[in-house]
Amino acid sequence: MLVTGLGVVCPLGVGRDQFFAGLREGRVAIRRVDEELDLSGIRARVAGVADGFDPLEFLERKRARRMGRATQMAVAAARLACQDAGFTPRDTARGGVAVGTGIGAMEALVDNHLVLLERGAERVSPFLAPIMMPNAPAAEVSIELGIRGPSLGVVTACAAGAHAIGIAWGWIREGLVDWVLAGGAESVLIPLVFAAFDRMGALSRNPDPATASRPFDADRDGFVLGEGAGMLLLESEQHARRRGAQPLAELAGFGLSSDAFHITAPPEDGAGALAAMAGALKSAGLSPEEVDYINAHGTSTPLNDRAETAAIKGLFGERAYRVPVSSTKSQIGHLLGAAGAVEAGAALFALVEGLLPATVTWRRRDPECDLDYVPAEPRPAHIRTALSNSFGFGGQNACLAFRTP
Repeated sequence: MLVTGLGVVCPLGVGRDQFFAGLREGRVAIRRVDEELDLSGIRARVAGVADGFDPLEFLERKRARRMGRATQMAVAAARLACQDAGFTPRDTARGGVAVGTGIGAMEALVDNHLVLLERGAERVSPFLAPIMMPNAPAAEVSIELGIRGPSLGVVTACAAGAHAIGIAWGWIREGLVDWVLAGGAESVLIPLVFAAFDRMGALSRNPDPATASRPFDADRDGFVLGEGAGMLLLESEQHARRRGAQPLAELAGFGLSSDAFHITAPPEDGAGALAAMAGALKSAGLSPEEVDYINAHGTSTPLNDRAETAAIKGLFGERAYRVPVSSTKSQIGHLLGAAGAVEAGAALFALVEGLLPATVTWRRRDPECDLDYVPAEPRPAHIRTALSNSFGFGGQNACLAFRTP
């Protein structure tokens, strides 16, 4: 099936044009947040913040107040995807929604817990339950756009956005629907979440925004939290051609697997990641020799980057050294449940623009991460096939295969 629209809200900007411009420029959109957030006792100091996002550009004030920030972003990204595709939902019984998130509206839970403790139960928001539920982004996109087909919230940590897109791919292949708005959304830039990941040792302690997120670099020391949403409009080829849509790419395959190993750490050999990539290629009818680019999960954590590198080597053999691999987390940080969807958009950028997104902060080679990570700046390249990897806590892996239409 075809990808006909892309909507993005992320630290690089709002909308496909701003997102693509940020990738083209190789701009790092990570900044200090310790002056606006109380990060006492927390060593992380930076984040990828979607400063350009104003929910009131997409929602009425009353509706916006009854949504968490991630849900607001999901609705905005869905509207932007439709706008990008020149698409107005009409036969909404034949459309669907699938939105992944890793955590849900944690900020609403924390705020209302403080209200409960300080002011009593009668002051807790009556909207707390629908605001904080992880399926709220999918539900609110469905409500806002009147989509009456299947609506699904996907909660598989950092693979959620990619899983949602893959599930939508399956719905269209099975003939359940003709089109789906699919992606992910996440916004949990609050002290409690910083503290949780910092206590695990997962976050970078580097206070310099320009170098904190360093996927595959020998000096990487953890990931950088980010926020945002990405939504793809997927259509059956028949539906897209009937309305004269101009596709960005074909979503050709989807693979998923479980590590069955550890709740937060991948196996060193990257076996689960390899299985997801191999599954995506098999479902697409592609061989490893046909892959021109990989948009990596590339979190900037020591374990993940080594395991993903091992998985790529295991699947591609000696050819692994000739396949460019890059991580856009170097520019925007880790968007958790939204990462897979926004990074799918980065894979589309490579196909549409003929320019590989860079791992812009890569400087020093790790002997165990010795592939071509497209360092420093974007690289012109004519590519026809791209993979987008997403791996989540719990050992839940996803891979999307895109190719030129």
